[in-house]
Amino acid sequence: MTKVGGLGRGLGSLIPNKKITEEVVSQQHRDLLIDESDKILQVPLDKIDVNPMQPRRVFDHSELEELINSIKEYGVIQPLIVTKQGDRYELIAGERRMRSSKIAGLSTVPCIVREADEQEKLELALIENVQRQQLNPIEEALAYQKLMDEFNLTQEEVAERVGKSRSSIANRLRVINLPEEVQKALVDGKITEGHARVIAGFETDEKQLNFLEQILNYNFTVRDAEQESRKLTKRGKSKSREQLDPTTEAAKEEIRDALSTKVSVTKKGGRGQIVIDFYSEEEFNDIVFKITN
Repeated sequence: MTKVGGLGRGLGSLIPNKKITEEVVSQQHRDLLIDESDKILQVPLDKIDVNPMQPRRVFDHSELEELINSIKEYGVIQPLIVTKQGDRYELIAGERRMRSSKIAGLSTVPCIVREADEQEKLELALIENVQRQQLNPIEEALAYQKLMDEFNLTQEEVAERVGKSRSSIANRLRVINLPEEVQKALVDGKITEGHARVIAGFETDEKQLNFLEQILNYNFTVRDAEQESRKLTKRGKSKSREQLDPTTEAAKEEIRDALSTKVSVTKKGGRGQIVIDFYSEEEFNDIVFKITN
């Protein structure tokens, strides 16, 4: 992952660099610690509340089995990150470990206490999940959108915080504009993100749903879907327009790949148009930057 400043450095920046001596603290003595930030505390699970900013919505029990078995045998090796809320704690990062620990029958888990505001809670939970590849594409896109909407961040600022390119954030955000049936197929693993990007190239919900049905009925690979999409696009063009020659078609694909967006080319008699689609102000600025630099 790209190394960036600030929170984009990941969860490692939250954990003290100096060697920590683990200290098991009983409930009645825990609050007597002078500096909790330098300690790993054993916190009762029933004192930890989930992070309301947690971007992950789906937790499959079968996916937790390996972690549950590991915790039963070795305990929780990596501490959870929490913040103090009165006489309770609120989870920042480590919900899979917390859930698995409860199932494994633990009463306490190791935690590092940190101060964090609402934005940092969402950013840190998102960073952990992205780094561990635990979010499905819809959850990830919704978390990015939440950062932008609630904390007035741009796509570029979100990209800096999670260590991704701005075009990657823009591409991911497109999936939340797809019809619900397409989003569900993506979450359920019936189609991939590559399929979803091809579907997003169709202008209307009806066309997108029809193409989803084709992908599922004919078991299209992403390459199959791209080829079929191009055929359908050509059929929909005016018959007066000249079909692109292989060289121009290849050039169009290069432009599309370079700009990470849909590109249309019409050409007749040596003249024509190049039309570049964009889906947000941030993506427009990203395209302008790529073209001018």
